[in-house]
Amino acid sequence: MFCPFCRHDSSRVVDSRMLEDGSGIRRRRQCPQCSKRFTTVETTSLSVIKRSGAAEPFDRSKVINGVRKACQGRPVTADDLAVLAQEVEETVRASGNAEVDANDVGLAILGPLRRLDVVAYLRFASVYKGFDNLDDFEHAVQELRREEMEGEGAGAKVVQPRFGFR
Repeated sequence: MFCPFCRHDSSRVVDSRMLEDGSGIRRRRQCPQCSKRFTTVETTSLSVIKRSGAAEPFDRSKVINGVRKACQGRPVTADDLAVLAQEVEETVRASGNAEVDANDVGLAILGPLRRLDVVAYLRFASVYKGFDNLDDFEHAVQELRREEMEGEGAGAKVVQPRFGFR
């Protein structure tokens, strides 16, 4: 590590701390030549391979912007989107690969978005999965309903609506 002040080719680590979100390490260093201190941040690189074959660094803001369009008019906050983007990044990093296909990023978005808002999930899935007709939407809605029923069958009490007549 070159000193940013005198360009000496080595430095001594004085302190190391994990970043708040756990995505890297902050190191405080001191130059043995000029004795000045400076900070470095170390993170692992994660590249997304696009359909064209081009690689670019993973960017949470791209996840947020893509999902934000699906969430327009829905009760989803900016904090919700930030948490979703962090969860997507953690999922993608957990694969252990330094390079991940853009399709895998889209798949990693679907689960957290479904838990956040099903309407936004359907909007995103319709574009991401390339729904062509109403049958695709019907199939997706049936799948959501089936999963909802399975969740209710696991001990939740189902209450039938009452309309005031007998």
